[in-house]
Amino acid sequence: MEPVDPIDARLLQALGEEPRATVVALAERLGLARNTVQARLTRLEARGVLGSFDRRIEPAALGHPLRAYVTTRVEQRRLAEVTTALARIPEVVEVVGLAGDDDLLVQVVARDADALYSIAGSLLAVPGVERTSTALVMRQLVPFRLDPLLARRANSDDTSTRPG
Repeated sequence: MEPVDPIDARLLQALGEEPRATVVALAERLGLARNTVQARLTRLEARGVLGSFDRRIEPAALGHPLRAYVTTRVEQRRLAEVTTALARIPEVVEVVGLAGDDDLLVQVVARDADALYSIAGSLLAVPGVERTSTALVMRQLVPFRLDPLLARRANSDDTSTRPG
């Protein structure tokens, strides 16, 4: 993915601070024309820079306050099958592929410890899963954030990556 330019970074920062801001408000705040802001937002969406809204919803608000990461080793020839099966488990909120001893990092949420135990069993029961190891999240110490990177990019003089 092509990096965003400093103007897009400033736009993304403004959206992060005020996600419900209108295009007109963003344009005024950034000193840009409304059409420029609209075009840049459209381009950012088309490029997949802006993620889905549901990443902002706390699972605890849906009755799933426990979060865990499950490292998973799978039979390589069954990786696609395993991924499809994991996507069918509602409590699986993210799966990423890894390099190293384990193949997948699966983030799950649960109502309580008993539910987490059941979910872990469901993961292990997926055909092609060889072993798992579960680590319970005790506390989030640094929440997911991109603002420091956006600030660095927004203040950059590098215009070589400016969208055409």
